[in-house]
Amino acid sequence: MPTTETLEDFYRQKFNQLPPGPQQDPGHFNVFRIEDSVGLGKPPMQYSRREFYKISLVRGHQRYHYADKSIEAEGTTLLFFNPTVPYKMEQAGGPPTGRFCIFKDAFFTEHIRGSLKDLPMFAPGGKPAYMLDSHQDQYINAVFDKMLDEISSGYRFKYDLIRNYIMEIVHYALKMEPAENLYEHTDANARITAVFTELLERQFPIESPAQQFSLRSAKDFARQLNVHVNHLNRAIRNTTGKTTTAHIFERLISEAKALLKHTDWNVSEISYCLGFEEPAHFNHFFKKQTSTTPTAFRS
Repeated sequence: MPTTETLEDFYRQKFNQLPPGPQQDPGHFNVFRIEDSVGLGKPPMQYSRREFYKISLVRGHQRYHYADKSIEAEGTTLLFFNPTVPYKMEQAGGPPTGRFCIFKDAFFTEHIRGSLKDLPMFAPGGKPAYMLDSHQDQYINAVFDKMLDEISSGYRFKYDLIRNYIMEIVHYALKMEPAENLYEHTDANARITAVFTELLERQFPIESPAQQFSLRSAKDFARQLNVHVNHLNRAIRNTTGKTTTAHIFERLISEAKALLKHTDWNVSEISYCLGFEEPAHFNHFFKKQTSTTPTAFRS
């Protein structure tokens, strides 16, 4: 199961140090030259989610694995990645060059209307890659260089200016056609299964009666991953030998047993936080899966 890469993980792996004041800066913007973060002694990128957004201008021959799809790019590529979808990059040629920036959702939430995830390049299932010609490369590179200059300046409103630079890149890309050379990689089934498992597990543990398990069906997960439910079911069965529903039910029963055993919540509270509309539905589900009732199991 892929874990989520935190800001601390990112800085330790790339620069052998902690990020500058991440706890004091919930939005945490930073910008880098790719040459400074890859190369000898630097660990390869792992296939996982990140807790931050990332926009990259990358030159070279690379393969990007994004959810259950892959992109092979040669030349210059502008890439947009959001925190909800796991990804990694593989070098297919020499070391890449370029620029990239990272930022958390809070960097924008107080300054724009709506969500960044509403933008096409950040939407789950969206197309994150844009191939650039030499003129487009020069233009985007110049915007990144402005961010590099600004981040080290003492200008009081520099982050407002940087937000404008990011939106300039976003709108520049929206005027372009995203790359169409997406394909299913040979390990796509394993990767979409890993994404499903991580999505399932991140809903647990249930720590409060007010918390609610929301992704309860194969259709819920397929909608979140923006794939057809049949494709999701086939990938998970091929990888694990079990159905999507079986995985969901097993995890629900495991959590239900833990809550019955280790909390003093009543059955109604437990049924609610596990997503059942009525306690009777939870009782029926629990007995069907375990051959006993929740009350009998607790006692």
